[in-house]
Amino acid sequence: MARKTGSHAETTGPRIRAAALTLFARHGYAAVSMRQIAAEVGVQAGALYLYTPDKQALLFEMMREHLETLQAAWDAADKPKDPLERLEAFTRVHIGFNLERTEAVFVSYMELRNLEPANFVVIEGLRRRYEDKLERILSDGVAAGCFKVPDTRLATFALIAMLTGVTTWYREGGRLSRERVERIYCDMARRAVGA
Repeated sequence: MARKTGSHAETTGPRIRAAALTLFARHGYAAVSMRQIAAEVGVQAGALYLYTPDKQALLFEMMREHLETLQAAWDAADKPKDPLERLEAFTRVHIGFNLERTEAVFVSYMELRNLEPANFVVIEGLRRRYEDKLERILSDGVAAGCFKVPDTRLATFALIAMLTGVTTWYREGGRLSRERVERIYCDMARRAVGA
C-alpha cells in the first residue's frame, strides 16, 4: 500500500516538499532521511517516491523553485530608470521576498554543498543570473556617475549578503517593523555604493 488512506495527490506533493524544507532547515539535509519526511507528512516512506525520485531531487527542486520565484518577483517589479531608485526597488523586493521564505533562504545557502555536481551547476547558474541583475544596476549607477564602486561584482556579492542576512535575525512583531527595516536597508545599500 503506497498511499495512506485519505491522502490526495494534489495536496500530498506540496506537503512532502514543505515537510522536507522544514526538516532540512532544522536538521540539515544530510541528517534527514526519507523516512523522517514521510513520518512528518503522515504517509508511508514508499509513497514519497510517487512524488519525487529521491531526497536529492527534493533538495534541488526546492532550491530551483526558490531562485526562479525570486527572479520572477524582481522581473515583475517596477524598475525605475534611475539607478538609485532601481537599487532601492531591488532592495525592497529582495528583503520582502526572502522574509516570507526564511527556511527556503537558509536551505538555498547552507545546503549548496550537498547538491550533486550537475544540480549544483544549474543552481549556481540561477544564482549568477540573479546576481547579474543587481550588478547591472550597479554598473548603470557607476556609468551615470551616481555610484562610486571600485568593483561592481564584489559590491554585488556584498550587497546580496547584507540583504539576505536580514532573514537570520528579523522577527515579525519585533522592535522594528518590516517597512522600517526595508527603509534602513535601502539607506545602507545607498551608502554602500557611495550614493
